[in-house]
Amino acid sequence: MKDIKIESTLTVYDDYNELPAAIAALMDKASKARLKAYAPYSKFLVGAAILLDNGEIICGNNQENASYPSGLCAERTAIYYAGAEYPEAKIVTMALIAGSQRHPTASPIPPCGACRQAISEYEVKQNSPIEIYFMGETGKIVKSFSLANLLPLGFDRNFL
Repeated sequence: MKDIKIESTLTVYDDYNELPAAIAALMDKASKARLKAYAPYSKFLVGAAILLDNGEIICGNNQENASYPSGLCAERTAIYYAGAEYPEAKIVTMALIAGSQRHPTASPIPPCGACRQAISEYEVKQNSPIEIYFMGETGKIVKSFSLANLLPLGFDRNFL
């Protein structure tokens, strides 16, 4: 028997002003998308903006349903639309902003487990990492060079 050590390296920006201009612009698009989210049950609004290698930017937000499993997170709304509309394009960068209407959210909020799995599928499909930036409504922003940092030992098509 042996232990395996798994480490991830993430970059943390202290605030929005430290971001590179292109990432700040992508985060702005995610913020605007967040305001259009349909979240009457959780009151938790999430916006996503995806930069594709063809220069297109795809935005999405969470869409809830009274039958909770029928809703869809912002990340998957955006990534599935990108895959449907631009199937040959690679996803370069994803920006996420999330927050509750019930209380302020100043801590970075990463993608949920289901979204991590969906993003992982696209990293494997395109054979290149997807940079992910995520934040709460305010405060620090976290950058992951790849989804693999957020989902080590991921499940993918190579297991099937």
